[in-house]
Amino acid sequence: MAANAVPHSPSFTNTFYESLFDVADGENIKSCLQCANCSGVCPFGFLMDFPPGRMIAWMRAGILDEVLGSDSVWMCVSCYACTEVCPKKIPLTPGLMTRAKEEVLLAGNVPTELQSALEFSQRYGNPLGESPRKRADWAADLRPEVPIMRKARRPVDVLWFVGDYPSYHPRVRQTTRALYKILTALGIDYGILGPDENSDGDTQRLAGERGLFEVLAEKNGKAFSCYEFKEIITTDPHAYNALKNEYPKLGIEYPVKHHTEFLAERLDELKPRLKGNGELKVTYHDPCYLGRANKVYDPPRALLEAIPGLELMEMPHNRTTSLCCGGGGGGMWLDGFQWEKAHVRLSEWRVREAVNTGADVLAVACPYEPPRFEDAAKMVSGAGNLVVKDIVELLADAMEE
Repeated sequence: MAANAVPHSPSFTNTFYESLFDVADGENIKSCLQCANCSGVCPFGFLMDFPPGRMIAWMRAGILDEVLGSDSVWMCVSCYACTEVCPKKIPLTPGLMTRAKEEVLLAGNVPTELQSALEFSQRYGNPLGESPRKRADWAADLRPEVPIMRKARRPVDVLWFVGDYPSYHPRVRQTTRALYKILTALGIDYGILGPDENSDGDTQRLAGERGLFEVLAEKNGKAFSCYEFKEIITTDPHAYNALKNEYPKLGIEYPVKHHTEFLAERLDELKPRLKGNGELKVTYHDPCYLGRANKVYDPPRALLEAIPGLELMEMPHNRTTSLCCGGGGGGMWLDGFQWEKAHVRLSEWRVREAVNTGADVLAVACPYEPPRFEDAAKMVSGAGNLVVKDIVELLADAMEE
C-alpha cells in the first residue's frame, strides 16, 4: 500500500463502484474492454499512477486503497478526451475521474493551491478570492451603462452570466468589454447579475467538490428566480456546461447559449458591421467544454469566417481531437503541482501546434485560455509574434465604429 493511502473496506470499494452508475450511462463501466484507449489519449496519462483504464481494473479487483492514496488523479484536467474515445461510451470524465477526486479530496490528499481556490470559492463566491462587490467593476466606466438587474428593476431579453475570470481577471476583462461592445451595437436588451452572481461551480465540481458546487448553484438559482429574462448567455464554456447540463438536475433550468452560438444566430445583423482586421491568418482552439463536452464546433468557426480578410487555418488537432489548454477540472489552480510532476504545460503543446500552422492569431472562446496561452507563448520557441484573442475581441476589432 502507498505510504499515504487511506485504508478502505471491500464494502467501500463496492459502494464507490456502484456510485458510478448514478451518472448518465454510468452502468457502461461494467463493459470496459481494457483497451487502454483512455489511458493513451489522456494528455498526462503517461504520468498517472492510475489512468482511467487501470483504475477500473483495480476497482474490479476490489482494490481502491492505492488508487485513492495516490495524488496522480490531480493530473486529470477533465478534458473529456478519454470519454470521447471510449468504445463502450463509459462516462469516464464526469463519472470515474470526478468521483475519484471526490474521495481523494475527502481523504485530505489535496494540493495546497487547489485547496486555496476551493476555500476562496466558498468564502467569496469565486476562486480568485475577490470581493463580490467588485463583480461589475469591469463595467464601471462604460457608456452606455451595463444594466445590473437589481438596479434596472425590469425584465430583459437576455441575462448575461459573466463568470469569474471575465469579471475579475485583468486580461479576460478585455474579452468581456469586447462582448459588451457587440451586444450594444446589436441593440440586445440584456442585463447582468453583478454582485448577485456567484461562480458557476462547474470546475469546482469536476475537481471533486460536489457539495460546494451545489451551494454555488443554489445561490445562482435563487438570484435567477428574482428576475425576468428569456435566456442566459455566457462566454465561459464551463458555466455553459453547468447551466445546460448540471443545474437542471438541481431544479434550476433556463435556456442557455454560449456567446458564440448567440452571435452566430445573429450573423445577418453582425456581418454588415464587420469591416475586417486586414489580412489575418487565424487558427482556432476548440475549448474542451464547448467542443467535446457539448459538441459546439461550427458557430465559432462561422463567426471567424464572417470577418473580411480572415483566413481560418485548422490545427492538426481540432474539433473532437482538440488538445486541452490544461485549465479544466481544477487544472487552472494546479499549475505548480502539475509542473512539478510533468515539467511541461499542456498550454505550451497547444501553442506550439498553433505556431506550426503559420497563423498570426490563436483564436479562443473560453476565459481560461487568453492568460494561459499568452503565458505559454513566452516559453515556446517561435511564438513571440503569436497573438491570442477571443473570437469576440476579433469581432469587436473588425466592427465599424
